[in-house]
Amino acid sequence: MRIDPMRTGLIFGFFLAAFHAGWALLVALGWAQKLMDFIFWAHFITPLYRIEPFEAARAAILIGFVFVAGAIMGWMAALLWNALAPNISR
Repeated sequence: MRIDPMRTGLIFGFFLAAFHAGWALLVALGWAQKLMDFIFWAHFITPLYRIEPFEAARAAILIGFVFVAGAIMGWMAALLWNALAPNISR
């Protein structure tokens, strides 16, 4: 089975961008630090990091960069899949 590299790249990119947009929303709402403190606490780790105040420009850069990186990774994964997957004819 072959997969479309462009579609796969877009799906990976959108998925990662949506995940990071959710993180940016948590930062904007002021909930990110509490979430990180809980996650560290649940893993028996003393929190080392402090969440900085929300900045829209930084959030846009984060989401855009992650989308591009995800799209490239998805595209490369699809090319690798197509090269290595057995070709099954029907």
